[in-house]
Amino acid sequence: MFLNAQNFQNKTIIKQIVIQKFLGFNRSVPWLAHWTSSISFPQKINPGTRCPGLSKMCHIDGRNGIEFGRNVWVGPYVKIISMNHDVNNYENYIKTVPIKIGNNCWIGAGAIILPGVELGDHTVVAAGAVVSKSFLGMNQVLAGVPARVVKSLPAYDEGL
Repeated sequence: MFLNAQNFQNKTIIKQIVIQKFLGFNRSVPWLAHWTSSISFPQKINPGTRCPGLSKMCHIDGRNGIEFGRNVWVGPYVKIISMNHDVNNYENYIKTVPIKIGNNCWIGAGAIILPGVELGDHTVVAAGAVVSKSFLGMNQVLAGVPARVVKSLPAYDEGL
């Protein structure tokens, strides 16, 4: 019997529910999260309409807050870090504004988003990019270290 995409997705969701709710991995996270991902301070994270951290090995630190828009896809090994150490005293943390990720964004595998960053709607962050400043435009691709706009995109097709 062939496994179609819908059956695969249903089996994956059921597996994650069992691992998360019954075995206790990421039990405090109120949305589905992969058992290898770490999500701190989920109460300060607005997950939007998808499940950030459902991909493998994500690290999502919500101490300063994170706001995900609608339809934000987060790839494996992504790091979204909302709080940083004070460079003059490593035991202190710097409070800043929450990270804001717009609607219809895609954060590629291994990308890093640092504190205080805001991304506009339909922003694609390329695999391995390090986003250390805000990009408020929309319909754009960010890539590189540090990230910069490398391409414009047509408007997102929401399947209307």
